[in-house]
Amino acid sequence: MEIAILGGTGDIGEGLALRWAKDTDHTLVVGSRDAEKAADSAADYEATLADRGRSVDVDGVTNPEAAARADVVVAAVPAYHLTDTVEAVADDLGDAILVSPAVGMKRDEDGFHYNRPGVGSVTELAANAAPEGTPVVGAFHNLAAGRLSDLDATLEWDTIVVGDDGDAKATVRDLAEGIEGLRALDGGPLANAAEVEGLTPLLINVARHNDGLHDLGVRFN
Repeated sequence: MEIAILGGTGDIGEGLALRWAKDTDHTLVVGSRDAEKAADSAADYEATLADRGRSVDVDGVTNPEAAARADVVVAAVPAYHLTDTVEAVADDLGDAILVSPAVGMKRDEDGFHYNRPGVGSVTELAANAAPEGTPVVGAFHNLAAGRLSDLDATLEWDTIVVGDDGDAKATVRDLAEGIEGLRALDGGPLANAAEVEGLTPLLINVARHNDGLHDLGVRFN
């Protein structure tokens, strides 16, 4: 399967790219608004993996080029860039599944807080921006990017997957569980995305106030 990671030069994009490249045989393409930046990041990821004895090819191209090639498109961009990013690749998505890990947050003197958009959730923003008929799935919202991109670190995390298309959701769950130490749980339809996204500021606040929990994740038992 070919996976395109739009915004694949950022923190969460880097982590997902490295983990999928290390743990699976999926084909990966890194997207960015800047083709040169995408190519540079792809080369860096190849070098990181080569240092660990894993020889893989990772391409770096513009976001529309990446989306046009993929079976699954992960929009690994901040919430405030999500709508523009999806609209920019709308004509290139074809039959691909669109995945959104974005979370909207605001910060004040007390800490981080979930910034819920008017449509209900950031994942639903992605669904509204996507072409009609494109299956949209929310996943990977609560993963600490630093630990995800540290290939020497074990994960032992859960990611909650939400979506209205059962087949698309099953595909994304399988992709998630291809990453060693990551378990994908079904969180129900897109309407439940806000509850999932709201966990991220909670985790950040707990990590800030407790020593040794810098890269905090969740595991349900």
